[in-house]
Amino acid sequence: MPSFLNASSVFAIAANVEHTVSFKAKGEKFAHFWSKCVGAGRANEGLRAGWLEHLKFVKENCGFEYVRFHGLFHDDMCVYRIFKDAKTGKEKEVYNWQYIDDLFDRMLEIGVKPFVELGFMPTDMASGTTTQFWWKGNVTPPKDFAKWAELVSKFTQHCIDRYGKQEVYSWYFEVWNEPNLSAFWSGSKDQYFELYKVSVSAIKAIDPKLRVGGPSTSSFRANKSQRIEAGDNVETGFNDDYTKAKYQGVWILDFLAYCQKENLAIDFISTHPYPQGRGVESTKEDLTWLSNAVKKSAYPNAELHLTEWNTSASPRDRGHDILPVAAFLLKTNLDSIGLTDSLSYWTFTDVFEEKGAGDTIFHGGFGLINYQGIPKPAYHGYRMLHALGDEILHREDGMIVTRNSKTQKIVSLIYHFPPEKIDAVGGGNELTDIGKPKQVSLQLTDLPANTSFEIETIDAEHGNVLYDWRKMGSPEPPTREQVAKLKLAAIALSKEQVKPKKGILNYEKTIAPWTCVMIKQV
Repeated sequence: MPSFLNASSVFAIAANVEHTVSFKAKGEKFAHFWSKCVGAGRANEGLRAGWLEHLKFVKENCGFEYVRFHGLFHDDMCVYRIFKDAKTGKEKEVYNWQYIDDLFDRMLEIGVKPFVELGFMPTDMASGTTTQFWWKGNVTPPKDFAKWAELVSKFTQHCIDRYGKQEVYSWYFEVWNEPNLSAFWSGSKDQYFELYKVSVSAIKAIDPKLRVGGPSTSSFRANKSQRIEAGDNVETGFNDDYTKAKYQGVWILDFLAYCQKENLAIDFISTHPYPQGRGVESTKEDLTWLSNAVKKSAYPNAELHLTEWNTSASPRDRGHDILPVAAFLLKTNLDSIGLTDSLSYWTFTDVFEEKGAGDTIFHGGFGLINYQGIPKPAYHGYRMLHALGDEILHREDGMIVTRNSKTQKIVSLIYHFPPEKIDAVGGGNELTDIGKPKQVSLQLTDLPANTSFEIETIDAEHGNVLYDWRKMGSPEPPTREQVAKLKLAAIALSKEQVKPKKGILNYEKTIAPWTCVMIKQV
């Protein structure tokens, strides 16, 4: 058992139970995988002022390092076209990088790198006309895989020429999005594997240090009752214990086996473990399965990037807007420490158009921030996670206490995810009737002289902007003045300044379900 899990560390969340920890206690280093990457809708949306403003805001407050999105090669980015010369009648290929340059330049100026998703198919390169979303992203295989490889090669070389090798070495190149779903890939599993083969070969031919991965598959499937969807497969021939898990990642084992057979590089494995319809522990279970599967493969050192994740995969789910999502985010991310290199929240903004624009200002969109730039409770979940130190002093269900190894300051998070809620947050129910209040007790000792703490609380009336919007009369749409007031209300958490006496901090309080508390040394 890791040293940071022993009972001597700090405090427990339970009625009339109190634990104490010394400020000088030894900590265990850990990584902020939740800040590694965050999602967005499609590349062209990133050319809008609102999208960029929201990205700058979450970068400053949540620390995200990368952004991943669809549609980099979609027609609205004007990347690839075939033109016929009016005089000669000959066809001419034209590559155009200026929209990608514009987007990447602005992202890098903000301090965020692209997590490059290679897709969708340019119309003039596509083998068919099947599309997804109102903006008609083409999801068919290329009519000529060599032409796709040439596109990937030219794009990669352009990135190096513009941004330099050292910068592009730090990026990730992910081949396609959710090819196990016919909505996103009209071809077969074998055709996706061929797409990966020509893509990774093209990129590695330019520089083997560039990082490439896949298969970017959607969700996990029940092991004993997998239903064959277009492109799905039931894995066979593996007898290790990890294959007996109730749920398994789709295509993962076959992808690993294929790449080993073809001697192809895999720098990272990606998949999307959406937990809807399953237990609240499902994300941790999926990450445990994935981690074990990769360790037992021919690629044990491959990074694990969960490049999409949210409470559900629906862009119209009230669960994305409500207070309980913040506690769910804290619980799931903290429970998953040590299991993955990223768990990318889908998405940072409601500037997102898979089903067109949202019809109301709070329509259950994926974003941490709504279209008008108003932060939701989920935003505070990520802001609090980002504030944590990099050394764990203690963690258990409902809390974590950390220390920053550079500043030596303490940051603790407490959350009340009621045990009565056994499945993932999502759906139309706002969950206000679930759970009972509980008593929490914290004591920190041996604090330096003149230490002070700030205590921030998000609850039903603080940082829960739906509450403030409804108090305002649920204006639809709100005026400019009302939007400004809602933005202020959304970040107006309950705050308290505390100065410990004699080097001891005591915190005792009864908190309601879904409440999240950050106790931060300042």
